[in-house]
Amino acid sequence: MNMRRIKRIGVLKTSLVAAIVLLFVSVIFVIPMGIIMALVSAFELSSFAIWSIPLIFILPIFYGVFGFISTAIVCLVYNLVAKWTGGVEVETEPASFS
Repeated sequence: MNMRRIKRIGVLKTSLVAAIVLLFVSVIFVIPMGIIMALVSAFELSSFAIWSIPLIFILPIFYGVFGFISTAIVCLVYNLVAKWTGGVEVETEPASFS
């Protein structure tokens, strides 16, 4: 077994990856939710009906943006703490492909 230590996390790259992952994952949940909201609001004639379809497009963008920002903050805090503590230790082993 081989012990490795994560001393620093790249803030921008990690935040970008997290934002894209959150954007795609949120689409999986937001589209069905938006369809259900549209169907329910179609029968109720409320002001909620106006927002049901745009939310399908707006929410994934918000998830991506806030995911980027929160991941950047977490990475920055980790990098500060890792300087004081040495970082997180991870045990690795060579991959075996069978």
